[in-house]
This record gives sequence, C-alpha cells and structure tokens, in this order.
Amino acid sequence: MTHATMPDAAPQDGDSYDLIVVGSGAGGLSAAVTAAHLGLRVAVLEKEPVLGGTTAWSGGWLWIPRNPLAIEAGIEEPVEAPLRYLESVMGNRARDPRIDMFLKTGPEMVRFFRDRTALEWIDGNAVPDFVDLPGSVGGGRSLCAAPYDGRGLGRWITKLRPPLGVISIGGLGIAAGADLRHFFNATRRVQSGLHVLSRLGKHAWDLVAHRRGMQLANGNALVARLLRAALDRDVALFTDCPVRMVTIERDRITGVTLETGARLNARAGVVLAAGGFPHDAALQRHLFGPETGTAHYSAAPSGNTGDGLKIGKAAGASVETDLANGGAWAPVSRVPQGDGTMAHFPHLIERAKPGIIAVTGRGERFTNEADSYHAFMRRLFDVSADTSDIHCWLIADHKAQRRWGLGWSRCFPFPLRPYQRKGYLKSAGSLAALATECGLDAATLEQTVSRFNAHAIQGKDPEFGRGESRYNKVQGDPEHRPNPALGPLTSAPFHAVRIVPGSLGTFAGLATDEYARVLDASRAPIPGLFAAGNDMSSIFAGHYPSGGITLGPAMTFGYIAAHTAAGRMGPDATSPNIEGGPHATV
Repeated sequence: MTHATMPDAAPQDGDSYDLIVVGSGAGGLSAAVTAAHLGLRVAVLEKEPVLGGTTAWSGGWLWIPRNPLAIEAGIEEPVEAPLRYLESVMGNRARDPRIDMFLKTGPEMVRFFRDRTALEWIDGNAVPDFVDLPGSVGGGRSLCAAPYDGRGLGRWITKLRPPLGVISIGGLGIAAGADLRHFFNATRRVQSGLHVLSRLGKHAWDLVAHRRGMQLANGNALVARLLRAALDRDVALFTDCPVRMVTIERDRITGVTLETGARLNARAGVVLAAGGFPHDAALQRHLFGPETGTAHYSAAPSGNTGDGLKIGKAAGASVETDLANGGAWAPVSRVPQGDGTMAHFPHLIERAKPGIIAVTGRGERFTNEADSYHAFMRRLFDVSADTSDIHCWLIADHKAQRRWGLGWSRCFPFPLRPYQRKGYLKSAGSLAALATECGLDAATLEQTVSRFNAHAIQGKDPEFGRGESRYNKVQGDPEHRPNPALGPLTSAPFHAVRIVPGSLGTFAGLATDEYARVLDASRAPIPGLFAAGNDMSSIFAGHYPSGGITLGPAMTFGYIAAHTAAGRMGPDATSPNIEGGPHATV
C-alpha cells in the first residue's frame, strides 16, 4: 500500500496507516503534519469534496501567548501573565490542566511549523485581547499565516476550499491589516487605489488561467500552507470520504469504517477533528442553552454536522456540557443566493466603525457594538425575551455605509441597488421611514439615535462604554477623532441590515485530557482515540477571551495529539523526544 499522491485517489479496504485523522481543518492538518514529521504513516479523511473545513473560511488568526514572533519583537512575558488574564475571564476553570499544557506547548508548536514546514507566520503584535481585565495585553499574543501563492499546491489547489463567497470579492480573499485598509481607502488614496487595482488585476488573471484565485490569505493561506507541509511529508489526503465509526479491538481504537463499508487500520489511533456541530439541530438543542433561540445560522461550512462527536460518543466518549456557552457566537445576516438558498454573512468588522449602531426590534441600543462578536451576541441573547425570534438591526448612515459597507452590502464604489432589490439592505430617506421598513417604532429609533449622536460627537458612550477599551479602538477607524469607534449617524439616506443568531463554530465537544486523549464517562482515556479542533471541548470552557482562541488550541492540540500517538509525549510515552519534540528547543 502506498500513500495517495493524486487529488482524486480513494482509500482501499484494508489499507493500513499509523494514524488516521478525521477532518482537514487546522487541528486535523496540524496533527497529520506533526505525526508524519515524527515518522508515522498518516491519512487525512475529509467527507467534503474540498479540504480545509471552517479554517479555510476563517480569518486565520491564532491566539498563542509568548509566541516566537512576539519574543523576537521584544514582547516578552512569563507564562503567569496570560494565565492571569484567563483567570480573570474564566475564574476557576482556568485551572484545567489543558490550559497549562496549551500555554507551554503553543509557542513550541509555532516554532516547529515555522522552522520545519512551509508555514510562514506574520505577527499580531498590535492585536489586543478582547477585554481590558487583569492580565490582558495590547498585543503580542496573536499571529496568522502569511499570504500564500496557491500555485504552490500544484494540482491540489482544486481541493482547497475557496474563501467564503459573501465576504470575498469574487473569490478574492482580503487579508486583515494593511491589505484591508488599502481596500477601505481605495477611492481615497492613490497608493491604496493602485494596490487594489494590482490585486484585482492579478485575481482576474488567476480566474482566467486557473479558474480560481491564487492570492491566498487568512485561513485559506493557513490551510494551503498546511496542505503543502502535508504533501511534503507524504500524508495521504482523501476527500469525499465520510467516516461511519471507529473500529475497536481489545478495548483500543484500531481504525475506522467508512460510509462505503471499507475498513482502514490505524496502528497508533485516530484523531477526531471534524469541525464540531454548528449545523446539527439535535446537538444544538442538547448543547446550546435555551436562551440562544430556536433558530441558528452558523457561518461555518454546512458539512460540519457533529460527525466527530457522534463517532466519539458511539465509542464511549463523554461530551462536555457544563460550558459557559456551547458555541462561538457571532452576529450573522442571511444573504439570498441565486439558487434560492441563504448564505450567512458574519459581521466581524463594521460594527465598531463610526456611524453604525445596533438596535433591538424595539429600536433601542442594547450593547457596546465595538465589543467582540461573541460578546455582542451574548448580550442580544440576554435582552431577548422572545427566543423564537431573536434578532436585531445594524443601522448606518449613508456616509458610514459608503465608507465601510454594511455586511454583504459593500462600500463605494459598489452600487446599493442590487442589495436593496434582493431585500437584504433596507434603505430610507429618514430614520422614521427606515423604522417603518424594519418594523421598528419610529419615535423610539429617532430618540435612540439622537441620544447616541449627542455623546458620539464628543467621543463618548456613557450608556455602554463603546470606544473605551483597547480592542474597541483597534476595531474602529484610527483616523477618526475624537474616538476611533464612535461617530454620529447624520447623513441620509439611512440603511439597515437584519441580524440573526449565528456562530463561527462550536465550543461544546468531546472531553479530553491535556494530551488530547478522548475521555470516557469515568474520565479515563479511550486508548487510541484523540480529538482536536472543535471536536474537542473548548479549553476555555465556553468563554471567548481573544480572537484566535479556536485555531490556537486546535493547532496546539493537534500537535500534542500527534506526539502522544507517536509515544513521544504523555504518561505512556515510550520513545525519546526527537529534535523539535515536546518542550524541546528547535
């Protein structure tokens, strides 16, 4: 049996590997690349026709305190510093042994992938934690993958999940930071305009030559780089390959059975990294709180239907249910598609920009719009009495919409009419008329905006404290004064987009220990079964302390799972560490 080297290859009944990974997001690919580096024969099984999972649609950020890029920039802190912040956010749940393992191993994982693979990083040394609490910092704990030329994947580029259509420009991903600022300033500055024209021109050529974009950024670049690293190590990659269950012999996981009935052997075990359950209604009812509503519109890929949890439970695994939140909440709007379906747009950026506010169905503000997407939705849940119809509205004046866009309705020079015609964007010449369009009380909306404007002009928000935290300021417009995150709504027409409950993924998942081993109901490890990514219960117990707290642990525990499966880590370790192994200097 040889490893797969062609994008259309399929596994054969009886094929044997050392480690099988179910799922191809960052957690699964981290495990696969690390295990292959340690000398294991590895197969990645992905049920979708494309690779990358939710990671490929994400911003690609990882929260890794004390990472090498920060240290090399002179940002150094003891391990106790991020732990203090987590204690501020999580309380006693920060004593989870997985937290200590994550904080110690995360920087090592970053160093391994930088020094030993095709993964290049760019720092997030100016990216602050979400909340100004004891232990928080204004930067140095985040990083993401550097942009990547998709041609480096060769024929495998056809198997990379494209960027999320509703947030890309015709399939062109826009990187956070300088690239995004250039797009916002394309009609305001010559340099930015030239940058955007160059990007769009290259993208047009890529569409002609390759039928997809090759300027990969964000999570798409992260997945592409991990795929390149996997291919360089002869990892077998299989798409259209759903797993039915794991096989058990003598109380140990020894492989998987596919939906086709084929059985694959795995000497060292199986890693479940199938992306959680954001599109499984039954698991949502069980693992989301009733206050989160009866409808959920996740921005994660529709194929994430809890396969890993179901496979794990059937093998005797325990699922953690005592989390602060079952999902990584995010406000989304529903975007009508040409085929009659709805796409889900995650509102991660524009809420903090001057000239934009959020109101309930009563026309009242309810939160600090510049706080994190998770906090925004958590507050909406808290103020919504009718859980059968949880929603709110993002309201922007014309100047703000043309400057920043409002969800799927893009900024100037994109015309507004297509978004209005599809019913996505509500627009009117006055706030009272807009209220009528949205089913809001006109007097209440007018009073809300008037009260907000009176303080926003002065750069203040006495009601919710918007613009006071470091995160709020970074999310706003750095050129706007006196407060980057505050500006009045004054220029007609006014615009609105309806927001509904959504998520970027799920937090509830399989119980694991600090070595990524899946635990049964008695908290004992199930031999040969590991979990990473959103199949693994959140190490932050359903809290959301900073951006990148999904991908950071996902890649770290994928790395740990590989070392544990290889016998190089954990209480049952049988092999000495190799160069680059756990807690070694690389």
